[in-house]
Amino acid sequence: MAEKVRLDKKERMQVAWRSTFLQGSWNYERMQNGGFCYAMIPAIKALYKNKEDQVAALKRHLEFFNTHPYMASPIIGVTLALEEDRAHGSNVDDQTINGVKVGMMGPLAGVGDPVFWFTLRPMLGALGASLAMSGNVLGPIIFFLAWNIIRWAFMWYTQEFGYKAGMKITDDLSGGLLQKVTKGASILGMFVLGSLVERWVTINFKPVVSTVQLQDGAFIDWDALIQDKYGIREALIQQGQGLSLTPEKVTTLQDNLNSLIPGLVPLLLTLFCMWLLKKNVSPIVIIIGLFIVGILGHLIGLL
Repeated sequence: MAEKVRLDKKERMQVAWRSTFLQGSWNYERMQNGGFCYAMIPAIKALYKNKEDQVAALKRHLEFFNTHPYMASPIIGVTLALEEDRAHGSNVDDQTINGVKVGMMGPLAGVGDPVFWFTLRPMLGALGASLAMSGNVLGPIIFFLAWNIIRWAFMWYTQEFGYKAGMKITDDLSGGLLQKVTKGASILGMFVLGSLVERWVTINFKPVVSTVQLQDGAFIDWDALIQDKYGIREALIQQGQGLSLTPEKVTTLQDNLNSLIPGLVPLLLTLFCMWLLKKNVSPIVIIIGLFIVGILGHLIGLL
């Protein structure tokens, strides 16, 4: 068995510092893989003294990776523990390490956006802006310092938490605990990503299926309204009561699809792209293909 080498605090701090540049080499094919690999270099050099082992570890962390940049820290912590255990001779293979990374990045990505982008940063930004608008120079300074202190503290302590938790996970490899954790995280990640398909993927079919003339009283009679602010208010009230803005009800192909199964076409498109990826079609080719289909669909009036 290889000599046991533990990562000290200095080396883990170097990894945490490098992780702040996670998106420095973001790309469309493997996204944050370059930044993740860059962050792991101090640990890889400390754990593996053989050049071949170091090269293999670097290649292992150049696989696809993408999550919220701050929520990557606990994943890095768990990965450090797994790499450490592997370096000591435990039965931790490439598939296990990559499986844990993939299984964790989905659920954590769904947590990071609402916590950091939609809650914490707007709150600190509002505080700094209110001070700045009153002429206080401390407004932007407080925002900058508070945001970075909270961000860095979160990244460091969650990396340490993941590191310590990861070592406990690897204690029971023979009992299959790691496989159970990986499977559970993968299921949760797929659930989160599946629920966001309709939000992230938008397709709108423009062809008109039918045009129906509405009866009097079912739509707003604009000629009967006073042409001033009171007329606008009355129009808004009538619209709130369910009256149509136009005397005709136009039904498009997209309206029919939404009435049957909302989000069906985006889901089918997502599954089709996944099928292409399984067939080893380059993500760049898929992206270019979607651009071409979208442009042509718009030109012919389909999309």
